Amino acid sequence: MRAGLDNQDAEPLLMTPPAVQEFKWKQCLVIRGDIRMSCGKISAQAAHAAVAAYERCDRETREQWLREGQKKVVLKAKDERGLLELKTIAEAQGIAAALIQDAGLTELPPGTTTALGLGPARTGEMDRVTADLPLL
Repeated sequence: MRAGLDNQDAEPLLMTPPAVQEFKWKQCLVIRGDIRMSCGKISAQAAHAAVAAYERCDRETREQWLREGQKKVVLKAKDERGLLELKTIAEAQGIAAALIQDAGLTELPPGTTTALGLGPARTGEMDRVTADLPLL
C-alpha cells in the first residue's frame, strides 16, 4: 500500500486541516533583546522561564492550560529594564511572573537577567500586558 492511499485503486486521502483553535489560556516567554545569546542559550532561558512561571501559578490555572494544549508565545523585550517593568505590570494584574538570571556557566556573566516567564493566564489578560512586544 502506498502512503496516502487506502489501496492502489483508491483516490488519495484528503487531509483536512485542523480547525483553528481559539486558546483561552497562554504563557508568554519574554527574552531580553540587548544581549547576544546563541540559539541554544535562548532556548534554555525560555525553558527556564516557562517552568518557573508555571510553578508560580495556582493549580486550577495550570490544569486549564495543560488541558487546552499549553500555548506558548516567545516575545522580545528591548532590554533588562523592559523585562523588569513588564514583570511589575504583570504581577499587578495578577499574572504569575518569573525573572530568570543566568548561572554564568557558559556564555554570560553570572546573574545576567535573560528572560521573563509570564503565566499561564487567560489570553485576554496576557494580551493586555504583552500586546506591544514583538515576536522573537
